[in-house]
Amino acid sequence: MPIINGLDRHQLTFSSLEAAIATDNDVRFIDAFVDKLDLQQLGVRSLTSSDKKKEGRSSFSDALFLILYLYAYLNGIRSSRKLEREAIRNIELQWLLQGLHPNYHSIADFRKINATALQN
Repeated sequence: MPIINGLDRHQLTFSSLEAAIATDNDVRFIDAFVDKLDLQQLGVRSLTSSDKKKEGRSSFSDALFLILYLYAYLNGIRSSRKLEREAIRNIELQWLLQGLHPNYHSIADFRKINATALQN
């Protein structure tokens, strides 16, 4: 009796993050919601503000960190390290973050300097 075979792991395939996320997926709402927010009016402080060094690599956008925070809140993820792992392996977060994956320390820094804004 024949068996069902899966895809060849070495076969090159073309895929789109856009096609992988359903049109009614919650991540689309998160993206649209944060896109409409005025982050300065909400009191969101940037990681590149005067309390951080101006040297080194450019920072990710504040909107990206807020998107990540909202996704984590809605999915019960509290750890910055778990969020970092999810950003690498989770297709929804890959779509939300446009393929970027900030490290856990940057995620924790954003949460720390924006604790008041995130509570409101």
